[in-house]
Amino acid sequence: MKTTPLPNGSLQLTRLGFVNCYLVREEDGFTLIDTNLPESANEIIAAAEKAGAPIRRILLTHAHQDHMGSVDGLVAKLGSIEIAASRRSLPLLQPKPDTSLKPGEPKGPVVGTPGMATPVSRVLAEDDVCGSLRVIETPGHLPGHLSFLDERDGTLYAGDAVVGIGGLLIPGNGPWWFPLLDLFSWNKEIALASARKLCGYPIVRFATGHLGVREGGVARLEAVLAKVGD
Repeated sequence: MKTTPLPNGSLQLTRLGFVNCYLVREEDGFTLIDTNLPESANEIIAAAEKAGAPIRRILLTHAHQDHMGSVDGLVAKLGSIEIAASRRSLPLLQPKPDTSLKPGEPKGPVVGTPGMATPVSRVLAEDDVCGSLRVIETPGHLPGHLSFLDERDGTLYAGDAVVGIGGLLIPGNGPWWFPLLDLFSWNKEIALASARKLCGYPIVRFATGHLGVREGGVARLEAVLAKVGD
């Protein structure tokens, strides 16, 4: 697992060259945003130990396997630890996921959600604060998707609300040469609405679930939106 330093002593952890999770340094240790693919627990723990701080809590952007795949493995090794996600993600994260859509939600594929044995211990909602991180509800790629803005330096831990492939991509609006992003995305229009919403925040850089961190902030996202007809 490759380790890349970020501002404020935070770390990007990358597996297989394109799947990311993040150790965000706080006063009491690290907040882990997402847990990467299954079987990543040992490497995540080793990265935190090497950086000299414990993992205090885990925040999940959404319920896809490449983002929550090592929750159970981490809990088995770390013991009791706070696991936080959105309320809408709860049925997708339960051991036997319920992928049915709620009243008022548009049709679309809700796939790639294997569930986990560990229960969520904290439910997050719009504008909640976890240490330095502001919670932003950004559904579209999946129902219940969250992003986390580090208010110290403007880093947005975006999960798959936007993706660092080919610069920046918005789920459901990917290029023909990367079909997986669209195949696993629930609703294109809601994803676009979430991206537009992000333009109202003081974002400096995007730390996404796939490939590199993208600088340029809101101006860069606005340019992407313009190209998809927004």
